[in-house]
Amino acid sequence: MRSINGLIIDWERFKKLFPHLAEEMERGVAKVSIDAYRIDPDEGERLARGDPWAGYEPDVIDFLRRCDTEEEALEIIDYLERRGEITSERAEELRRQLRERGVRSFGEKKEPGYYLRDL
Repeated sequence: MRSINGLIIDWERFKKLFPHLAEEMERGVAKVSIDAYRIDPDEGERLARGDPWAGYEPDVIDFLRRCDTEEEALEIIDYLERRGEITSERAEELRRQLRERGVRSFGEKKEPGYYLRDL
């Protein structure tokens, strides 16, 4: 019996079932360490394709950067506060920044297709 990464198996049986793999293991070649894995196959596929936005969740600033007017920005802040996605304190900070510095103080406007562009 032999333990292979916690799996206990008869080594002779393993060699019969997987001769090439057993040979590689005995020679110590082609070792690959796996540091993490994905449960969501769609996320894994996005990462495999090199999607830079894979797993990205937009935050309040991302939404505010899509606004054209202060009124739109206030609607976003109020909505996210009502839903509990931002705290009342955070909402007040954002309103203060909006009042004092304007909608573009959150960053340049994100136009449609922003997430499809090359980085």
